[in-house]
Amino acid sequence: MIRTLRTLGRVTAALALPLLTPLPAYAAVPDSLPAQAAPAADHVIFIALDGFDYDYLGEVPTPNIDRLVKRGSVTESTGVMQSITNPSWSSVATGAWPERHLNTAYVYDPVSHTARGQERDLAVPTIAEAVRAQGGTVMSSQWFIVQNHGTAYGDPEGIYTQPGGDCSRRVDDIVKVINGEPVKSGATMVTAPKIPDLMAVYCDALDAIGHEGGDHDPRIPGALADLDAQIGRIVQATKDADIFGRTTFVITGDHGMTTFTKGFGTQVIDAIAKAGYKAELLGTGKTPKPDTDAVIVVGGIGSLHLVGAAKNDPQAVAKIKATLEATPHVSQVFDKAAQQAMHMSPRFGELVIEPEPGWSIGGDPAGGVAGRHGATTELHVPLVLSGAGVLPGVHPVDPHHVDIAPTIAALLGIQPPSGAQGRVLSESIRD
Repeated sequence: MIRTLRTLGRVTAALALPLLTPLPAYAAVPDSLPAQAAPAADHVIFIALDGFDYDYLGEVPTPNIDRLVKRGSVTESTGVMQSITNPSWSSVATGAWPERHLNTAYVYDPVSHTARGQERDLAVPTIAEAVRAQGGTVMSSQWFIVQNHGTAYGDPEGIYTQPGGDCSRRVDDIVKVINGEPVKSGATMVTAPKIPDLMAVYCDALDAIGHEGGDHDPRIPGALADLDAQIGRIVQATKDADIFGRTTFVITGDHGMTTFTKGFGTQVIDAIAKAGYKAELLGTGKTPKPDTDAVIVVGGIGSLHLVGAAKNDPQAVAKIKATLEATPHVSQVFDKAAQQAMHMSPRFGELVIEPEPGWSIGGDPAGGVAGRHGATTELHVPLVLSGAGVLPGVHPVDPHHVDIAPTIAALLGIQPPSGAQGRVLSESIRD
């Protein structure tokens, strides 16, 4: 239980800032805090399942998840654009949209003149930092987005472990911490001073399988069954430690998965050429050729950035957008106004290209079939709320990634992270 409890609060409105204005520094929690209030839960366990597509529910019996749902709910929740791992977990951890936390993947960096992949930079604090700032303790087993953002190697009150391996190995660490046993945190064996207030575990088997074989890969049911068994181990550990009745369980995914069997990157480049501009697909760490007018960095979607002579040319934006919208297998093209409406990071290019399901902005998959995410078609994931402080059978209304950190804070009776833009899912939580 957090000893310096404050009444919950939240940030509900986005800052009215120009798109490219640098964001202010955020403290972990607001400077002034209201009076204390009793928490609904002493502990929250967050289970982060990479690639947990909403359509996977019901593919195989999941008795442990089902028992949790009886004490709460399972709801379809909506992620963020782009639906890529690091930006998505960043919104879950901070309660902020990508427009504010600024974790952005697969874009062109105009400063270094290179394409960027996934990184862990954050412009706002995480729920782990908020818990720590208000006197609580945290443990994360490989939920990497809070590493050095509220947890760290060798820190007993904010333990971070990265055991690798499969989900069972990561669950081993969280079970050990619940049992009061030491765990390897970097090069150090660390024992938590008490059972942490917030515990998180990250498992990525579904994502790995989905990328290799698509969203109908025959290994997916077995992976779901294993994840359910690991969740059962965590639940049993809370019962053995006599904290089950004061623990809330939150389970969700970062993004879904879509099968693709064909790539059409060459067609995209050719279409832009017909509009009078030379485009180039740019891989992570690569620099465009001197005569390139537009670079496209692909991460499920394609972020198109004008460079060279075409840079800052609104006519080029309009012509390329019209051309792409007429290109087969392009589902949507988002200009800056559309990106802002979806709270996307300002670091995306002038245009964002979304492929139709079944297609990728790149080449054909090596094995004939693969899976991708990053688009609006992979925004939907399950959200399970269960246990202490949760109203059984009362589903949250239209939940989003950005609502999870404020809701965890509310359950623990603390202030949410100071940059949070989401809301507390109060309709599903006991007063």
